[in-house]
Amino acid sequence: MLVTSNCKGDQNYMKYKIVSDSTSNLQTLPGSIEYKTVPLKILADGKEFVDEIGLDVEKMVEAVEAASKTSTSCPNAEEYRAAYEGADNVFAITITSGLSGSYNAAEQGAEMFREEHPDAKIRVIDSLSTGGEMHLLIEKLRDLMEQGLPFEEINEKIDEYHQHTRLLFSLESVQNLAKNGRVPMAVAKIANFLNIRFIGKPTPEGTIRPVYNVRGAKKNISKIVEEMLAQGYTGGKVWISHCLNPEAAENLKNAILEKYSGADIGIEPMTGLCSYYAERGGMIIGFEGAHK
Repeated sequence: MLVTSNCKGDQNYMKYKIVSDSTSNLQTLPGSIEYKTVPLKILADGKEFVDEIGLDVEKMVEAVEAASKTSTSCPNAEEYRAAYEGADNVFAITITSGLSGSYNAAEQGAEMFREEHPDAKIRVIDSLSTGGEMHLLIEKLRDLMEQGLPFEEINEKIDEYHQHTRLLFSLESVQNLAKNGRVPMAVAKIANFLNIRFIGKPTPEGTIRPVYNVRGAKKNISKIVEEMLAQGYTGGKVWISHCLNPEAAENLKNAILEKYSGADIGIEPMTGLCSYYAERGGMIIGFEGAHK
């Protein structure tokens, strides 16, 4: 269902829609706003896994772990153009342009859509992030749209909110990041040899920066909470995404609740692309923090 609004006095009722690539880990969106995901793809020794509803993530992870060669591919412009159909006002949000071509494809798709629908308004947002932070932004867009706000006001408010959303990741392995040039291979080999977990965050440009190297599950959880507090977390919304590791996600949730008992914390399994990069046991945490 699409929500329509008179946009605070505008006589032309406008239809709203949110489009995301599949790295948000959010495949369906509760509420009255239409939501569409555009899948990325994972290749493992030539076998393709499409990151969409129905993907067996554990099977995909096992195939990647056993493969000699793996890679990923982002959606193309035509896939995005098709996803924009059916609405007058569209907000699209993608994984950071620092790690993927998804943002550029979404922009190209928006240009194609505008040529066909010159009155349409489309904003493509580079999340400079992934996972839970994208989830927070999508939910905020939905809430703003359900208020019936005009496109321009939503545009301003989502940018303001984006200044308060943050991301951390906790990885038990960085082999796939290293194989795809996201971190140095030497770092991956040392981490594997020493059984080190990485806690990191995005840079302002949307690339990956390690913050801590830790050993042990308990220390990993405590360091994540410590870093969240250092980044201004005060009990707001949190989304914890995990790759086949619900126990760690629950432990992190409980550790956050010990600090802020009323915190709004959601846990979700990662879908395909995030599972590929975070690898088995990894977590991605999106949360509301201080102004960036």
